[in-house]
Amino acid sequence: MGSLQHLLNRPISVPISPNLKHRRSFFTHACLNLDVHAPDSVKPKTHLKSREVMEMEGKVLVGTYARNPVVISSGKGCKLYDPEGREYLDCTSGIAVNALGHGDTDWVKAVVEQANLLTHVSNVFYSVPQVELARRLVDFSFADRVFFSNSGTEANEAAIKFARKYQRFTNPDEKQQATEFISFSNSFHGRTMGALALTSKENYRFPFEPVMPGVNFLEYGDVQAATELIKSGRIAAVFVEPIQGEGGIYSATKEFLQSLRGACDDAGSLLVFDEVQCGLGRTGYLWAHEAYDVVPDIMTLAKPLAGGLPIGASLVSEKVAAAIKYGDHGSTFAGGPLVCNAAIAVLDKISKPDFLASVSKKGEYFKELIMHKLGGNSHVREVRGSGLIIGIELDVSASPLVDACRDSGLLILTAGKGNVVRLVPPLIISEQELERAAEIMLECLPALDKTN
Repeated sequence: MGSLQHLLNRPISVPISPNLKHRRSFFTHACLNLDVHAPDSVKPKTHLKSREVMEMEGKVLVGTYARNPVVISSGKGCKLYDPEGREYLDCTSGIAVNALGHGDTDWVKAVVEQANLLTHVSNVFYSVPQVELARRLVDFSFADRVFFSNSGTEANEAAIKFARKYQRFTNPDEKQQATEFISFSNSFHGRTMGALALTSKENYRFPFEPVMPGVNFLEYGDVQAATELIKSGRIAAVFVEPIQGEGGIYSATKEFLQSLRGACDDAGSLLVFDEVQCGLGRTGYLWAHEAYDVVPDIMTLAKPLAGGLPIGASLVSEKVAAAIKYGDHGSTFAGGPLVCNAAIAVLDKISKPDFLASVSKKGEYFKELIMHKLGGNSHVREVRGSGLIIGIELDVSASPLVDACRDSGLLILTAGKGNVVRLVPPLIISEQELERAAEIMLECLPALDKTN
């Protein structure tokens, strides 16, 4: 990460690979502000116009989302379209959900075939897709067992319960059970009451307090403070994202994660890796923690696993699973046949070594593009990330740039304190599409001076 840092107000010179120089001939300004229309194959079926949809939303939905003024009605690959047929290049992928883009043929086939067989069955029965997906997740990871849920926040809720039950199970005679948790600055673990208690952003928690007690927030990367608190014997589990997404695309160091592993082993605490956003190929590794040579006791997954259908998963070691008994946890919809069959199609593609290698290659290329084109701008402080989870930290709010890019046909996100541009495109994105994204951001940079 340090090698990518750009000092404020100082132009930089970034070495460009021969391949990058060769491809510069592909860059074009013609992609900006064009009236691009959807091909017939993905034309929206709705008769409603964008304005009508937005007006209707304001009358019938609870106002929990500060939405962008765009109605998305169809998509294909890395392109999205509104009801009028205008095209957008998607570098959000549903906030790192649509890893295979939109309308992947193998994913569609898996969904349609399973929908014709069996969509839902209660967890009081067995179903083949659920067992097949769990087997794959076990085979591809450190884990021995899997618990399915419906989202990332539910996966973290399960991890909270499993950690508490593990401590009670392994230390039944202790008068003072280890029930507390450690989370870190800039963390995001979800919005339900337990996962919310682990989320550092105070304005997310404050309106709903009191949330779950016993959570200790430490500085992300502070080895000494974490080690000392874990040694106290009060900590049931440590929750940490190997790469923070919502918090601003901050990567852990190997020393930090390895020290957490050692301290947890010594004290009997569990180590939980939240890979809801950074896992499943996003970094160029199947699991983000593989880059650190550290294995957790629990890993939580969600966003890209079922290609856009709701799923969460808590992967656990055998020692954790041994503490969980019938009735300790459950879910009506979790692990249903339809969503699991879709997830099998996603996992089978993403887990291939050549697919992961392509993510790494495109991620490095994209960062080179960004640093070359945007790095000399006085507002750009740092470019960081791994694979296709990239953050551009600015010294001003990123919202004007996000808005300008949207108006020019590129969808991107903010993160951190609103001053980080978050880029999490579909993992199938082409180098030509990455070039287009970088060029649009370059052309839209003046928006930062106009509005800030």
